[in-house]
Amino acid sequence: MIFSNSKKFIFIAVPKTGTHSIREVLRPYLQKTDWEQQMRFGRDIAPIAELAAINHGHISYKQLSNIISRKELDLFFVFAFTRHPYDRFVSACAFLAREDPDYQNNPTLWMRRALRRERFRNRVLLASQWSLLSDREGNLSINYVGKYESLQESFKEICLKVDIPTNKLPRRNASKHPHYEDILDTSLKADIAEIYCDDFNAFNYDP
Repeated sequence: MIFSNSKKFIFIAVPKTGTHSIREVLRPYLQKTDWEQQMRFGRDIAPIAELAAINHGHISYKQLSNIISRKELDLFFVFAFTRHPYDRFVSACAFLAREDPDYQNNPTLWMRRALRRERFRNRVLLASQWSLLSDREGNLSINYVGKYESLQESFKEICLKVDIPTNKLPRRNASKHPHYEDILDTSLKADIAEIYCDDFNAFNYDP
């Protein structure tokens, strides 16, 4: 998450939606009153103890609104990105299993087995996008949802809105994996579609 008092924006970092690239471009424009929470690189911590204690950078809108009033949040331009749930799931698995030879040998079987484990399903990297972006009333209260599938175009709109130069996004922390159509069979697609049904419906993705 990036919280900019100076530019009046909040970036909610949904895992595996280009967040490291976006952070890198936004970071030079942050001022002393701004803050970022990120654990993988640099270990930047929010100056708010309750948020720092979450111990990862993918703070949800609900978690933020538990600490900061809705009235204050409404003063900020809040944005995030989403990604097709099949593609995002495959990317997250490829990242988590990047050193696991079992995944390299048979990614489809690896993913099917992983889905059976509750601990795996509860990892923040696999949290539904809806759970990260919806408010306590079950509504989408953020101002802008960009699409990973049109990342640069969506980011350009955000730059114009928050009054920073339009920059080309670098490629950072990307997982290497085949296209999801090549490794997700019908059964696995059905399981993923059930888990992420809210994402398909809320963000207009076709299963």
